[in-house]
Amino acid sequence: MTDDAHATTGTDCHFDAGATVGYEHAPDAEPARIGDRATIRAGTIVYADVAIGDDFTTGHNALVREDTAIGDDVLVGTDVTIDGTTTVGSHVSLQTGVYVPTHTDIGSQVFVGPRAVLTNDPYPVRREHDLVGPAIEDHVSIGANATLLPKVTVGRGSFVAAGAVVTEDVPPETLAVGVPARHEPLPDELAGENAI
Repeated sequence: MTDDAHATTGTDCHFDAGATVGYEHAPDAEPARIGDRATIRAGTIVYADVAIGDDFTTGHNALVREDTAIGDDVLVGTDVTIDGTTTVGSHVSLQTGVYVPTHTDIGSQVFVGPRAVLTNDPYPVRREHDLVGPAIEDHVSIGANATLLPKVTVGRGSFVAAGAVVTEDVPPETLAVGVPARHEPLPDELAGENAI
């Protein structure tokens, strides 16, 4: 369902029955803006105050909260949550069950594997602290079930292994592996840029 008062959409868009586009979270919310050729599947909710480019696709039951800007050709998979106040570049794939907290920046040509968790609060419910999520630069790949702690930067072209817990910045073109993640040279077979 598109709330025409709270969403504008481009051409050739398809919204399943049971999808909500332009969810009004506040009386003064700006309409959601979605580009051409979007496919939004049942159970997905896209809030007002969201701007999305062309060729956007969701799985089922995805959530995109307010104050989020998303580029072109982005996949937000089944059960993905983007909790708002976030930027996502173009040619990005967020696989099933990814969690993206507020105040997170994701570059372009980025792959985030199933059930990866990004965090933004270093002291949950123990101390007052500014919420700052990770910054993921262009051409990064993040494996399934990886966890990225608040404020870390994952440098351009890096690869975070499945299950890794990233507690500090990952330099560009580096492999982060283990718990806590240690940095290793990027193997030759993983070198280069993502082609999403």
